[in-house]
Amino acid sequence: MSIDWSNMNFIAILAGGLLYMIYGGIYYSVLLSGKKDNQSNGPFKYIYSVIIAFINSFLVAILLQATSSDSVLQGAAIGFIIGIIITMVYVKNALFGLISKKSLVIAIGDHLIIFTLLGILHSLLA
Repeated sequence: MSIDWSNMNFIAILAGGLLYMIYGGIYYSVLLSGKKDNQSNGPFKYIYSVIIAFINSFLVAILLQATSSDSVLQGAAIGFIIGIIITMVYVKNALFGLISKKSLVIAIGDHLIIFTLLGILHSLLA
């Protein structure tokens, strides 16, 4: 497994970061509208979210290139597998009472969908 850094599609990485932010804004505004409990104040959560969006897009691009994924189905499968791995972490945390069942369902839905979409996007633009 090797990564060809010169062959990275930075347009796809930027598009993936933007997709991640737009999707997150829509997903969480619909599901959590009116909920202000336990939210931090100030701009840091937004700055951190933007950085995370682009890092995740970059990591998906690396993983798709490293696995030589060259079709939309393969990209979707890799993204979905990433979502499943994240889901397992959330389920474990829920079992120990660290997050509520509602938060669990919201987080699982978010990650399964967005990482599948990122896989599709990167496979289309690769």
